[in-house]
Amino acid sequence: MSSRVSIWTDAICVEMSTPRYRARNNDDDRFLGDSFSGKGGIMTEELRAELRAARRRSGLAFNVFARAAGYSESHLRNVENGTKPATRDVARAYDRVLATGGVFGAMVDGATTQQAPWNRQGAFAALTEMADGGGLDRRHFVVTTGTALTALIGQWSAAVEAQAAPAAASSTQPVAPPRLLGHIEKRLDYLRHLDDEFGSGDIARYARSELAMIVQLLRAGRLNGSTEDRAYSLASEAARQVAWTMFDSGRHASAERFFETSLRASATAGDAVAGAYAMSFMAIQHYTAGNPQNAVSLMDTAETSVSGNATPKMRAMLASRKARALSKTNDPRGNARALEAARKLLDRGPHDDDPPFLYWVTRGEVEMIAGSSALEMNDPAKALRCFSAAVQADYPGDVQYPRTHAIYLARAAEAHLAMHDLDAAVVQARHAARCLGSVDSARSSSTMVGLRRKLAVHTTNAAVREFLQVG
Repeated sequence: MSSRVSIWTDAICVEMSTPRYRARNNDDDRFLGDSFSGKGGIMTEELRAELRAARRRSGLAFNVFARAAGYSESHLRNVENGTKPATRDVARAYDRVLATGGVFGAMVDGATTQQAPWNRQGAFAALTEMADGGGLDRRHFVVTTGTALTALIGQWSAAVEAQAAPAAASSTQPVAPPRLLGHIEKRLDYLRHLDDEFGSGDIARYARSELAMIVQLLRAGRLNGSTEDRAYSLASEAARQVAWTMFDSGRHASAERFFETSLRASATAGDAVAGAYAMSFMAIQHYTAGNPQNAVSLMDTAETSVSGNATPKMRAMLASRKARALSKTNDPRGNARALEAARKLLDRGPHDDDPPFLYWVTRGEVEMIAGSSALEMNDPAKALRCFSAAVQADYPGDVQYPRTHAIYLARAAEAHLAMHDLDAAVVQARHAARCLGSVDSARSSSTMVGLRRKLAVHTTNAAVREFLQVG
């Protein structure tokens, strides 16, 4: 065990008895939309599209699928085309044959997750559910899309604005010592660095323990005023850490619910910066596996919410994440504007009020994002120039961020491959493999699987062949 792990574990006061969760590390993990309003025999166009898309992704011939579902092929075609309603039985038949864990049946029934109101009581209820074992969906990732995402963003923005309004003074003084919250804050900082160096692994379990402790403090009623708000801000960060590590492990449905919980807690605290930070990570999940335009919407909201009270470094981080989302929508002009904004903001230097969680926001990180964006938009030469600029900016990938660096190295290898430089591609691929030697990350492993698949068509090259055989 590393010294940093020992430091963190020695500092733990309470650890939840939580089970180890089965990671869904399937490269083919599929993503289904949940912007549905259908009940009984009524369904929206989005639901019809998702039923059709899920069936097609299964690879089953339509007649085979229909037979397994217990309906005629013509009936199900009419359901998908909108000329027949989707009853509960039809939706459950799709769930049964496609093994989607009841997603479509729940949507037709009008079931949604986390219906608690966006106020302090609702936030506490959501935090309690997550800390006590909720949020562990065994189904495919249900990514919030379209109208549902717009509603989520709107609810968060309204709640933050409402919380920012002056509140009546409380006559009760806080009893819980701020020092205790300081201990939790320090342990969450340890967890951020552990995640950087070792990948998700058990970090979700540790972060969830911190979330459970915060809930205990809130439940005890010993906090009020600014102390209680600070506790909700810490809960937002703990939930964000759980969400991020679950996403990194391939547990996408659970990640989505913890992201929403993080937003609820930040809104209750009136902490727009914490909420914007959570949105920036939620956006990665959306542009990686959902609709990239939704990621852009998240980043637009994040930028707007902190425009008047964020430091240049915070704004630079948001601009760079927005740039990456824009590259996924193939918007080169928007991407370039966002990257230029990020660079100019970073050039303004550090600020005394920079949040401690932004330690990783450097010029090297921005250039890595620029390289990934260029590769996404089919400009491998520009991608390589940006990756080189990141290295020249002393990007400490191997030591501090081996998981993230492995992903960037794999992208550099893809850029070399696109430039028909197989030897350089293999050099980068080997470097990426070395970075992942001590890292537990399904996302990074999936990236390497994709790279190896692209290299596999070049096995006539001796270096490629050796890498694929030896690693």
